[in-house]
Amino acid sequence: VQLQASGGGLVQAGDSLRLSCTASVGTFSNYVVGWFRQAPGKEREFMAAGRWSGGTTTYADSVRGRFTFSKDRAKNTVYLQMNNLKAEDTAVYYCGVTRTPTSLWWQSNNYYYWGQGTLVTVSS
Repeated sequence: VQLQASGGGLVQAGDSLRLSCTASVGTFSNYVVGWFRQAPGKEREFMAAGRWSGGTTTYADSVRGRFTFSKDRAKNTVYLQMNNLKAEDTAVYYCGVTRTPTSLWWQSNNYYYWGQGTLVTVSS
């Protein structure tokens, strides 16, 4: 599977962005799709994940209520809607896929394939 992340940009605090993750080669079938972010000098941090086939979704505590995971089967695309953005949300955002149990979705080293990342910069 080849993933392509897009939708990042420069916004102001309080604004919204929607990130997209498309499977440009292959499909998301039978995968869990996860969103992570990595700020300079920090480790890759879990944001949200959900099953492509099914309704199970989970979020990091830091973004629950502000970020929303969704999917469009017709477009073979997963989204991360980010609202009320804060300066601390500034990072490169990545999507990845895994087939691990729900309890392991938060660990980036369990993901098999990654998109190239899209930069989100939030000015305060």
